[in-house]
Amino acid sequence: MFKDIRFQLIIAVLLWVGTYVSLIPLSEWVVSLFPVERESHLGEAMAFFIYDAPKVLLLLTAVVFVMGIINTWFTPERTRTLLAGRSLGLANILAASLGVVTPFCSCSAVPLFIGFVQAGVPLGVTFSFLIAAPMVNEIALTLLFGLFGWKVALLYLVLGLLVAILGGLVLGKLGLEKYLEQWVQDIEKKQHSFDAEQLTFSDRLQAGVVSVKDVVGKVWIYILLGISVGAFIHGFVPENFMASFMGKSAWWSVPLAVIIGVPMYSSAAGIIPVVQALLAKGAALGTALAFMMSVVALSLPELIILRKVLTLRLIITFVSIVASGILLVGFIFNLVL
Repeated sequence: MFKDIRFQLIIAVLLWVGTYVSLIPLSEWVVSLFPVERESHLGEAMAFFIYDAPKVLLLLTAVVFVMGIINTWFTPERTRTLLAGRSLGLANILAASLGVVTPFCSCSAVPLFIGFVQAGVPLGVTFSFLIAAPMVNEIALTLLFGLFGWKVALLYLVLGLLVAILGGLVLGKLGLEKYLEQWVQDIEKKQHSFDAEQLTFSDRLQAGVVSVKDVVGKVWIYILLGISVGAFIHGFVPENFMASFMGKSAWWSVPLAVIIGVPMYSSAAGIIPVVQALLAKGAALGTALAFMMSVVALSLPELIILRKVLTLRLIITFVSIVASGILLVGFIFNLVL
């Protein structure tokens, strides 16, 4: 049985690699089948979509599969156990780091927020996790690495972690526990023990497959929608138009990008193709990343869900601190790149 699983895994990896390295000639061949000029606006948009759609889905599938295996060791219960009882500072760093390696979007991270409070995890530490989980995740890092290189991915990781860690520390120092909704304050604090399951290699591989079916199965349509928007921008939006209000010369572009991004909602996988298209049309990298981070870390649906847990005053404080961190990231990227 083990040999069969190992053989299937090898075949799947070979197929994945073969498809990935063939994407450019394959996309050009598919575009050539249509009666459109390759250099036309429509031709450019089609080429962008036909190349990026399978590329993003392939990267997403690989990352979700690997993280699905890794997450057999990092369940929500174990995550809570790791964070409870840690000293401040170290706990914030650990919480932010766990936020990076756990595949929770801004909305699905909120139930864990409640679980952390219930487990006795300090409020500032829970905010470090809540900020990092959607904003700096393995999907965003992988796609940034694939599209823009390791320097951009590493700088994004470092700055994103700093926003999560420092944001959590600041929120923790403010003593805002009294601004939790009363029903959350009344939750009896419980210590959760984690009874690690003895999973086999086959079980962990199966967990990876289930993770792919669950995550990719839910977000693929949003990814295609995001790539469609990116394709339209890439093919039809004039370069000077984007550069005029998202370029480095426009100092107000970063705040505007954050303001525009907050009411929107998308996963990192869905918004990164849009960021790629914006950059190709003259947008500054810091401005585009500030837009992406505001979409995934301060989405309107997340804030609506948080309203069930936090008072309006605490939500405003949380948004203000995170938005300030995102603005800082945007300005730093624009300065150094």
